[in-house]
Amino acid sequence: MKKIRNILENKGHQVYSVTPETSVYDALQVMMEKNISSLLIMENEALRGIFTERDYARKLVLMGKSSKDTPIGEIMTANLYTIALNDSIDHCMELMSNHKIRHLPVIDNNRVTGMVSIGDVVKFIIEDQKRTIQQLESYIAS
Repeated sequence: MKKIRNILENKGHQVYSVTPETSVYDALQVMMEKNISSLLIMENEALRGIFTERDYARKLVLMGKSSKDTPIGEIMTANLYTIALNDSIDHCMELMSNHKIRHLPVIDNNRVTGMVSIGDVVKFIIEDQKRTIQQLESYIAS
């Protein structure tokens, strides 16, 4: 059974984060520069929350707050789900589906070691299925 570690082996362990005091505006700048749709909120290597485009739309824009004046700690999602390196990809998909989330921080030994998005999961599954099909075709042909 494929594990989350298999996704990170292909994708890498890069994690982008800001502190709770960072303004929403500055966090959005980072997201734009890195072409990502979520950021982890970290304080001295401790995971405090996550900020996504969905948080921006629902917790800032619709509440009439200013992105330049609002610290991200005020609108981040603090009660977040995480996944471990040895968790199955099936478990990851179940978490994402059941809780309607698109990003999961990956935790190993109580430290953030990566981030997995629904896009990462779909890409990995498609590539894995292609490999399986190629192996079966090769087996049948020989």
